[in-house]
Amino acid sequence: MASLIEKTIGKTETSLALLKVLTENSFDSILVTDASVRGKIIYANKAFKKLTGHDPAEVVGKTPRILQGAGTDKKVIARLATALKTGQKFEGKAINYKKDGTPFIMYWKVQPIKVGRKIEAWVAIQREGSVI
Repeated sequence: MASLIEKTIGKTETSLALLKVLTENSFDSILVTDASVRGKIIYANKAFKKLTGHDPAEVVGKTPRILQGAGTDKKVIARLATALKTGQKFEGKAINYKKDGTPFIMYWKVQPIKVGRKIEAWVAIQREGSVI
């Protein structure tokens, strides 16, 4: 049974407009990558620039590895890679790096975007954290 929101925004144009409003006004960084093995970035919102210093237009076509560096926990990245290979969601935190090289702790969730059983893309919702 379709939910009320599905009935309300059932039109493709309305769904796309809603998606744009949600992503562009989110306090969290949102990054979308394609479903290829390399996972190239196909979308980044304005909050991504605020979080990382990277302009969304300059990261399209690159991989999220642009945020990694010497302090990035390889075990966390391996866990992420396994989740991506098996089509599972992922949640984690790691030290990443802003465009200017400043390290920060990034918390993120990664979810597959599926159409039927096929993964079409991946969405990562990211935010900065602190060591507690």
